[in-house]
Amino acid sequence: MKRFFIGSLALVGALSLLFMGAVVGLVILGASNKPGVPEQVVLELELSEPLAEYVPEDSLAGAFGDEKLTVRDVVDALEKAGEDGRVKALVVKLDGAPGSTAVVQELRDAVKAFRAKGKKAVVYADTFGEGGGATGAYYLATAFDEIYIQPSGDVSVVGAAVETPFGRDMLAKLGVKPRMGKRYEYKAAVNSYTEQTYTEAHREETERFLTSLFGQVVKGVAEGRKLSEEQVKAAIDAAPLLGKEALEAKLVDGLLYRDEVYEKVKEEAGKGARLLYVEKYLERAGRPNTRGPVVALIYGAGGISRGRSHTNPMTGEVTMGSETVAAALRKATDDERVKAILFRVDSPGGSYVASDTVRREVQRAKEKGKPVIVSMGTYAASGGYFVSMDADKIVAQPGTLTGSIGVYSGKLVTADFWEKLGVNWETLAVGKNAAMYSTDLDFTPEQLAKHESSLDRVYEDFTAKAAEGRKMPVEKLREVAKGRVWTGEDAKEKGLVDELGGFPVALKLAKEAAKVEGPVRVEEFPRKKGAAEVLAELLGEKRGENSDDEGAGVEVSAPWSPLLKQTRALYQLGVKLGMVEERRQMLSAPVPDTTW
Repeated sequence: MKRFFIGSLALVGALSLLFMGAVVGLVILGASNKPGVPEQVVLELELSEPLAEYVPEDSLAGAFGDEKLTVRDVVDALEKAGEDGRVKALVVKLDGAPGSTAVVQELRDAVKAFRAKGKKAVVYADTFGEGGGATGAYYLATAFDEIYIQPSGDVSVVGAAVETPFGRDMLAKLGVKPRMGKRYEYKAAVNSYTEQTYTEAHREETERFLTSLFGQVVKGVAEGRKLSEEQVKAAIDAAPLLGKEALEAKLVDGLLYRDEVYEKVKEEAGKGARLLYVEKYLERAGRPNTRGPVVALIYGAGGISRGRSHTNPMTGEVTMGSETVAAALRKATDDERVKAILFRVDSPGGSYVASDTVRREVQRAKEKGKPVIVSMGTYAASGGYFVSMDADKIVAQPGTLTGSIGVYSGKLVTADFWEKLGVNWETLAVGKNAAMYSTDLDFTPEQLAKHESSLDRVYEDFTAKAAEGRKMPVEKLREVAKGRVWTGEDAKEKGLVDELGGFPVALKLAKEAAKVEGPVRVEEFPRKKGAAEVLAELLGEKRGENSDDEGAGVEVSAPWSPLLKQTRALYQLGVKLGMVEERRQMLSAPVPDTTW
């Protein structure tokens, strides 16, 4: 019997080794037989959900299906394709906005640069909004040569709106007392707890934010469709528009079905033209900017916290860990090959101490002769601005949410809430202020004074360092601070941002700052390990070359995906209502829940 068990274990071990060997062999064989780019290609891109800004190396997102396409992936692919004679055109199927205003503007810039190389770009949507707004998706579409929807589709370009929950009365009914402080009146992150409607300052900054975004959309649509801004505003006020009405208003170029659009694009591209996904093209053709002196690309994405960067499984969001980002900045600074650093920031802020840790490494890089150029994504506000403000140059999209130079902190006192439930919390403490941050006890007058003093210290430090970084008198800086958020467009006017644009503009400034002419090699720091990519290949990426191949199959999705989405939604609602407490943050910006 003993021999039987030993023999069985040996057999299992041998089979396991054979299986692993076969897997490794298949991977090597697959890599060696990797197909190339056909001689005549129409690039195909499907946008049905927001693009990721950054996928960290420890993320297993790609292990359970397709690895998320990033903003940079699309921008790089279109830049590469613009110079590739094999690529004849681009066709995009839009099922919704691929992200925030800033993300849409980044993609619009990439599409327009692609067209400037003499390549045609066509966009198709079955509809722009069905029972909802689609302003963001349509705004992106207007960067293309031609826009098509199917005959039954609508164009629901209704504008932009912000929905803000205010729960002061609800918290009072539950027996929860907000004890929050802020600097100053525009720092609206705490207003959902302390107010029941907009304060005058909160309303002012939100309305200005919306007005700026709306103006950018109107201008972009007018330029793209060769209409006056008055015509665009009239169309928005008349929306939702039926397909025929949209055609008459020159908002679309035709009412066609998908097969008709794709066939038209392929015919115009030339006989034998084949569709190829943008991500497949990028994989085979490679990225641009791969030779020459090195420009380090470092991501600072997500809420800022002390420690290492990580991914939150409940929200799917990444966290900018100060240790991880600071180490990447140090490594790039000490690398003799690196001539400049491109720091991509996409963060609404977070920890004050963690933000200062990252800022210090930006400062040190400059001191050691390595220029640092910040490229702002969707958000770079509060702590996100703190880590950016010492850079040599700051680049933002017109629709980036930035600024929010201010601070808040506090706690929710829940003693009465627990009393209603019949729960009695007893606190034993040694030390006069040991229970200062307990949610079961209110601040004493002395503790409240300490708390307010802390807010003053952080605000003074933030504004002083921002003024120094931006080479601006501190009095002038504080005029545009007070916790107020700005669009990138307004921030440039106020001196908080240097240039408007995305990756290409930031890279151009990095080369200028480093006095580098000609091509450069953009190298990401820290280097990705590639484990998630290998696992994704083993368990399945896109199965076909294009949507015709892909559509013929059945999508295999994890059975827990719907449950995970619902759980994340409940978790995020709990965070908004203060029922789920995340790590205490001081430099965090209010992120408008914008529908467009």
